[in-house]
Amino acid sequence: MPRRKKQSDLPSLFDSESAAGRPEPPAPGAPTEYAVKNRERLHRWASRGIFFGSSSWKYPGWEGIVYNRPYPSKKAFEQECITEYAELFPTVCADFALYDFPDADRLMALHDRTPELFTISLKVTDRITIKRYPNLPRHGAMAGKDNPDFLNVELFEDAFLRPLEALRAKRGVVIFEFSAFHPASGVAYDTFLERLDRFLAQLPRGVSYAVEIRNSEYLTSDYFALLTRHGVAHVLNSWTRMPPIMEQTRIAGVLTGGFSVARALLRPGRTYREAVEKFQPYDRIREENPELRLGLADAVQRCIAERKQLYAYVNNRAEGNSPKTIEAILDVLDHYPEEKL
Repeated sequence: MPRRKKQSDLPSLFDSESAAGRPEPPAPGAPTEYAVKNRERLHRWASRGIFFGSSSWKYPGWEGIVYNRPYPSKKAFEQECITEYAELFPTVCADFALYDFPDADRLMALHDRTPELFTISLKVTDRITIKRYPNLPRHGAMAGKDNPDFLNVELFEDAFLRPLEALRAKRGVVIFEFSAFHPASGVAYDTFLERLDRFLAQLPRGVSYAVEIRNSEYLTSDYFALLTRHGVAHVLNSWTRMPPIMEQTRIAGVLTGGFSVARALLRPGRTYREAVEKFQPYDRIREENPELRLGLADAVQRCIAERKQLYAYVNNRAEGNSPKTIEAILDVLDHYPEEKL
């Protein structure tokens, strides 16, 4: 389980001064209106174990919202903007690891450019979580074929967990994202639970694991009981063919781990490609989703009531601009009755 942050520790999380040995970021400009409004609120929620962040962070469209420093080039921005991001948000979900096993040097650079209590969650490389590779060019000769490394514990430990040691105490949640299993995938519900149970039982302890599924029919008491038995969190996810987060939070037993994870990805019914075309360059909210905002606020309330930490990650494809969506969720929480929080 991610370590509990003490309230007395938290000011250093938002301290803009570099620690000894950390690369100096570009000179800061005046705080953005967004930072002025939200820094204290993000700080306050983090002190209660509710950590808001985004899926990835290298978006030029966030200039004037999250980013307000001069970067001499696109390359410099991509290498250094994590420092400016981490002065505002307490966590991030690094999606890049989904596509290839993480590199220890890259992770060390993220470690060195972020404050002491910042946490970095990662999605597990899909070579571990795909049962049959889709017919996509990026899969090369394996496109359309069964994956011999599906839920391979040894490969996961060696190629994924070992490099994560570079993050040390900044390692957040390790998320196993499973794409929707269709009949042609060779995986049925019972097979999935059996394979997942065996896999989770063999994983090294002391790591915070979460499972994200994209088959709504798998949201059963047996699935939740399996995760609970292994101390693994179910990821509350808003996605094309999943029920809204608000509905998931109300399923009995859904908060399966000692902590929880929520990922606001897509409006149910919308594909990733449609969202990209509609929302780029992610510089503002383009379509409000009140149900999504209320669902995440409800997840916060549930976790507070059950004394669980929550890592809430918001994607640009949810409404068009994840920092502004987070701001809207904070606004919703500001109006919750005190007795609920």
